[in-house]
Amino acid sequence: MTLAEIEATARAAHAGQTDKAGRPYAEHLQAVAEGVRAGNGDEEQIAAAWLHDAVEDEALSAQWLREAALSSRTKDIVLAVTKRAGEPPEAYAARILATPGALLVKEADLAHNADPARLAVLDEATRERLTEKYARMRALLGLVR
Repeated sequence: MTLAEIEATARAAHAGQTDKAGRPYAEHLQAVAEGVRAGNGDEEQIAAAWLHDAVEDEALSAQWLREAALSSRTKDIVLAVTKRAGEPPEAYAARILATPGALLVKEADLAHNADPARLAVLDEATRERLTEKYARMRALLGLVR
């Protein structure tokens, strides 16, 4: 699949979904893809950025991912950043760190999720909980600055 086809697939899969702030979910996907591109990510990483939440959110199935005309590296990155039910954050972070190319995708995801402008529209309790959650994951991934 080309990047344009992957983007269109991701947008269609998440059509009608919104983020916690009520914005179209595709805006988050685009921001993560742009973050990966800005971080000098390659096409496989950008493809994974567009698809990074698709399996986790059940917008696309794991079977779809297995059968999709994507590189094995792109598939590996998507699976690495897909949270599993009941999985400890430490195990999740270890899988990301062990998967070549996944760290940049997760870093871009965290950067957009933790954007103060996005968080500002949330209630204080949710904002604080998410800020702490994202900071903890950044620390587990060695992204502390």
